[in-house]
Amino acid sequence: MFAVHLVSFYFTKLKEDQIKKVDRYLYHMRLSDDVLLDLMARFQAEMVKGLARDTNPTATLKMLPTFVRSIPDGTEKGEFLALDLGGSRFRVLKVKVSENGKQNVQMESQFYPTPKEIIHGSGTDLFQYVADCLADFMETKNIKHKKFPLGFTLSFPYIQRKLEEGILISWTKHFKARGVQQTDVVKSLQKALRKHQDIDVDILALVNDTVGTMMTCGYDDQRCEVGVIIGTGTNACYMEEMSNIDLVEGDEGRMCINTEWGAFGDDASLDDIRTEFDKEIDLGSFNPGKQLFEKMISGLYLGELVRIILLKMTREGLLFNGKLSTALCTKGKIETKHIAAMEKYKEGLSNTKEILTELGLAPSEDDCIAVQHVCTVVSFRSANLCAAALAAILTRLRENKKVARLRTTVGVDGTLYKIHPQYAKRLHKVVRRLVPNCDVRFLLSESGSGKGAAMVTAVACRLLSQRRQINEVLSLFKITKENLIGVKNRMRAELEYGLKKETHPTATVKMLPTFVYGTPDGTENGKFLALDLGGTNFRVLLVKIRSGRSKSVRMYNKIFAIPLEIMQGTGEELFDHIVQCIADFLEYMGIKGARLPLGFTFSFPCRQACIDKGTLVGWTKGFKATDCEGEDVVDMLREAIKRRNEFDLDIVAVVNDTVGTMMTCGYEDPNCEIGLIAGTGSNVCYMEDMRNIEIVEGDEGKMCINTEWGGFGDNGCIDNLRTKYDKEVDEGSLNPGEQRYEKMTSGMYLGEIVRQILIDLTKQGLLFRGQISERLRTRGIFETKFLSQIESDRLVLLQVRRILQQLGLDSTCDDSIIVKEVCGSVSKRAAQLCGAGLAAIVEKIRDNRNLEHLKTTVGVDGTLYKLHPHFSRILQETVKELAPQCDVTFMLSEDGSGKGAALITAVAKRVHNVAEN
Repeated sequence: MFAVHLVSFYFTKLKEDQIKKVDRYLYHMRLSDDVLLDLMARFQAEMVKGLARDTNPTATLKMLPTFVRSIPDGTEKGEFLALDLGGSRFRVLKVKVSENGKQNVQMESQFYPTPKEIIHGSGTDLFQYVADCLADFMETKNIKHKKFPLGFTLSFPYIQRKLEEGILISWTKHFKARGVQQTDVVKSLQKALRKHQDIDVDILALVNDTVGTMMTCGYDDQRCEVGVIIGTGTNACYMEEMSNIDLVEGDEGRMCINTEWGAFGDDASLDDIRTEFDKEIDLGSFNPGKQLFEKMISGLYLGELVRIILLKMTREGLLFNGKLSTALCTKGKIETKHIAAMEKYKEGLSNTKEILTELGLAPSEDDCIAVQHVCTVVSFRSANLCAAALAAILTRLRENKKVARLRTTVGVDGTLYKIHPQYAKRLHKVVRRLVPNCDVRFLLSESGSGKGAAMVTAVACRLLSQRRQINEVLSLFKITKENLIGVKNRMRAELEYGLKKETHPTATVKMLPTFVYGTPDGTENGKFLALDLGGTNFRVLLVKIRSGRSKSVRMYNKIFAIPLEIMQGTGEELFDHIVQCIADFLEYMGIKGARLPLGFTFSFPCRQACIDKGTLVGWTKGFKATDCEGEDVVDMLREAIKRRNEFDLDIVAVVNDTVGTMMTCGYEDPNCEIGLIAGTGSNVCYMEDMRNIEIVEGDEGKMCINTEWGGFGDNGCIDNLRTKYDKEVDEGSLNPGEQRYEKMTSGMYLGEIVRQILIDLTKQGLLFRGQISERLRTRGIFETKFLSQIESDRLVLLQVRRILQQLGLDSTCDDSIIVKEVCGSVSKRAAQLCGAGLAAIVEKIRDNRNLEHLKTTVGVDGTLYKLHPHFSRILQETVKELAPQCDVTFMLSEDGSGKGAALITAVAKRVHNVAEN
């Protein structure tokens, strides 16, 4: 028993001594975590360089855009061909992808050799060989009669400007075909295929093997957004935010970036960790000075690296008693498969002895232990280097997503990763140690990058089909210049109908006289109360106007909510609520006893016989209070004040919010003679010549006309522009068939139009994986403020996804892009229609004055105009295009229509005082 323990102790000690000897000799190959973290930082800096246009030429990481914009979503289907060129064998595949509620992939493939004379010959011969192999495969499978989409996996660095194009940068591994570098490999293949007239294939995608791996794994796990190859060569790809890729136009969505990480360190930045053995490997390669990172990691070089180390150790008398063999001195005699065999858990030492004996060596037990440990150090360093680079990519993904913890999947392929008994475990362990804030799943690609090429092609086909369907829907919202001119001309005709006594009753644009005869002249003075009712909030203001050299307007206001049950209750309840709010404000300001002049901004269509009388034509914007339509709202307000019997007010003017906006801006700019509201509702007013207003007595001067243009088109004159979505929104509204123009242009309805489109696209399987959430079915859930947020140029898609998640929509990156496009189409049409209507107004003013050129200002208010990132610009561009003889300045009303009501009251008081004197 003692003898057994003695032998065991002796063997352990022997093993320990040999390991220490190797560790001392290969000291520089042992990389600490500090070194690996430093490598991570260097790799991340190089990624940034590679992504930026200015620094990309000098970056060792070329960060090549692949134009793969989406990973599989599980709905792909069809039959595809794939070619896989890049290793010792060439592969042709037929891949059938079926969905039918359950993802399924069936593959048939055939391997063809890649003879040295082909891969070292001319490029023409190489691609002709590829085409011939494809023809042979199709002949064998009896599928020459069918047309197939084809994906081409080419495992070499190339530059892409689109998915189906690739300019080869350089050959790597053992390929050397002449005349291919700096040419488009897809065109070369297409040319070779033309010689086979019985083959009909459409090359849709050129894919790097790394990308193919990510896509293969992405089909099984939609969290997969990184692909890594650790085999003959090594490389990685990952999904990068478009906004970070300077080399490609566009900021929306993500794109797969092929890092080509094998060249990391080609600028000497890794010289501090490269050893004499690495330098010898490099000098003996066919591409000295290039792919230095790859030469420290990949299967093509590890066996040779071990051979060089063993040769040097033997020459120094540290192995085999200093006796060399011919095989040990021969390049390529130790391969990576030998390293894998020598590092096996139980058979490793016996395998080592067998391999060394085959190399003509006579190894002792301690030689075998030492050689086995050399293999461990070399392969462990490879795994460490891979782990550091992969950890850098994972960190970038986490930072891009702005999450504290990343959950993701890495798809992996390559013989070294697959056949080496310890490699995968070591890699996983080091990665998790370097990025503890990333939960990483490693998924082995079982079917290789050929299937990945088919998956990229399948995704490309799906996206092409989806794009056609989405474009079909969005084309309904595209308005040509001719359409816009038609809207302008019809609006102009409706303006004229509304002004004429004979046609006024049937005009859809009601052209309501406001009895506001002028804009402020700067002499207004005093304290005024103002009320502002037009949405879910009601505002009461005290406005102090001072004239003279230091003219100013000071305002104090309080906002009160109008509950839905009041908005849609009785008229008496609504006006009693308004008076309650006024009482609270007067109490708050300490002016309950003062009898102040009051202006009432009432943002609904009213027919006025004078400035302080307004008969409600009809409710809009969700109001439905009974017993109000056809009644004078000023009288209703006075009656409610009497019922309260606490205070009295001098109601001087009832004003539309559009008129209030014009007056507010007119106080600052005398040229302002148009008011525009583009918010919850949509409306315009302008100063019309009295001689044109047949429905009011008098021909002298001007009067502000409240167009109430929201009703434009209620006679069907713009039905050619209304979509099925507009009709659905109209039918579900409180006033079907009315305010059709407003329902296509205003904030109250745009979100609802978007919601209807999203439901339709989801039903077609183009969004949200075909799943309509209960919240998406809820009317009004998609508010217009979401359009403004989603379309913001500063908002990244991750934030768009968060907005959609708030709505119960589990969106992918692709979904977010589509939703953003839908919002853009709906809001652009709204702005263009508004612009066309406004062009009709400014052209009318120009014609009224017989001017060749009009210079005027439009006062604007409304949340849509103020908050939407593109609405105001598109509206202004449309006006400029449709009314080129009008120089229109747009002035934002900062203080709202409440101030305007006070100014109208002040102007009315001034005019009244002048008349009395």
